[in-house]
Amino acid sequence: MRIVTHSEMKELEKLAQTQFNFPEKLIIENVALLSAHAVVKKLGDDIRLGELIFLIGKGFNGGTGLAMARHLSSMGYDTRAFLLFEENDCSNEVKEQLKIAVNYGVKVTPIDDVVALESYFHHNTAPKIIIDAIFGTGVRLPLSHFLYDVINLVNQEKAFSIALDIPTGVEGDSGLIQGNAIKADLTLAVGLPKLGYYQASGPHHVGEVEVIPSGLPLSIINKNGDKFLLDEDLKDSLPPARNKFGDKKIFGHTLVIGGSHGLTGALVMSSTAAIKVGAGLVTACTWEPQYQEFISRLIPEVMTGYIPHDQSKWGKLIKGLDKYDSIVIGPGLARSLRARALVLEILNNFSGPVVLDADAINVLNIKDDAEVFKLRNAPTLMTPHFGEFSRFTGIPLEDVKNEPYHYLKETIERINCSVILKGPCTYLGLANGKTFFNFSPNDGMASGGVGDVLAGILGGLIGQEANLKKRDSLYNVYENLNRTILLGVLIHTWSGQFAAEKLGVRPMTATNLIDSFPEAFKALDEMLKD
Repeated sequence: MRIVTHSEMKELEKLAQTQFNFPEKLIIENVALLSAHAVVKKLGDDIRLGELIFLIGKGFNGGTGLAMARHLSSMGYDTRAFLLFEENDCSNEVKEQLKIAVNYGVKVTPIDDVVALESYFHHNTAPKIIIDAIFGTGVRLPLSHFLYDVINLVNQEKAFSIALDIPTGVEGDSGLIQGNAIKADLTLAVGLPKLGYYQASGPHHVGEVEVIPSGLPLSIINKNGDKFLLDEDLKDSLPPARNKFGDKKIFGHTLVIGGSHGLTGALVMSSTAAIKVGAGLVTACTWEPQYQEFISRLIPEVMTGYIPHDQSKWGKLIKGLDKYDSIVIGPGLARSLRARALVLEILNNFSGPVVLDADAINVLNIKDDAEVFKLRNAPTLMTPHFGEFSRFTGIPLEDVKNEPYHYLKETIERINCSVILKGPCTYLGLANGKTFFNFSPNDGMASGGVGDVLAGILGGLIGQEANLKKRDSLYNVYENLNRTILLGVLIHTWSGQFAAEKLGVRPMTATNLIDSFPEAFKALDEMLKD
């Protein structure tokens, strides 16, 4: 599903009006009715615990909120709307919807200070279900002191809150807030999800997101766009099914390099993940001093090798790189000049796809190494978390957290490779200019080794992708790689979800993700059948 900025959404609505004669009134009516049904379904029997409290702004969101209150009133539910602005200051749409809502039995109360709302909350002892229809994605911050006080009161008093399009106080594109914003349990996205849901403070305020179709024609929604959710709508963009008659050579040979003193477990997890996502062969190499410790912890299906500390003895390894179909380097590799030299040797001498993870990223930096990436004639994929991305790019960590999409796009343009920026919302920046957002918070995955598992998944899947081995055009190679990246992140996410369901988020570890691969691939097969 496409993600849009405020200006992109306005452009879509303008096209619908000019090319399809689809007026704003119909958008309001469609969204209001479907949102009313969504609220009934979400709340269940709790919807009758008290009045449904609407906070009404002066623009599009306010008009839609009043129409939504009217539909819920028609369904037999008690609704009350607090108008937070003078009626004369409201849009014509709000004025019209206000008259209709009153005629349909919606109780409307104008207020101009927070004391009136406090008094209502004080005398209303029922659980407070609040629908935020104050401002949409076009809000200009900061908010007035009055609205700031309203937000504080709502966050304090609400039993359940629902934001229409975006929680008031969250900027629609950046996700930034100034001072405070409503913390929604559910956000009803009008037409399409907005960029601000997935950046800065946005993910902490939107809660669950449900997209409410607004009636815009699919022909204009799907025509453009470079930002998408990683969801089941992408099933047609995933790689084709495996060849049932294939052998281990068909399914590729992945090399995984890493492990150092105290960190051989990272290489164990990464190479195990690679073999267990279906790679035909996996070889794992660690530094020579750690070799005995490493093999004592490894499963027998993974082949092994070691890397001498003496760089003059690396010739045999480098000459033999072309027998592999993909390389993962970085899990537990160590941050040293020797590790940096090895990473550069791999990038400069291997003609296939490389996955750079963890310390393979930490030993590089964009200022000194951008040219290495640009000169490669094969795909490169980086999998940094926010701290690693900050160190690699030299961009302050707080800036990365506040504007991840912007800095991800900027970095990819400089180094011409794909980057998976990992976090509660993971950003998949592809070399073709598209970005996919994987918003699946799971605190059970905030555990050591989870990133190593992802690197192994990606390396194992990329290595068995037959189309990447063909001497095809770079365009086709990258398109096949992109599909495989999407698949890898989906399998990683689903494995984490299944592990959390089975074990709970506290006890689960990275190896539990690997144990959950069977459920994840079964879910994939079921999705592809539909």
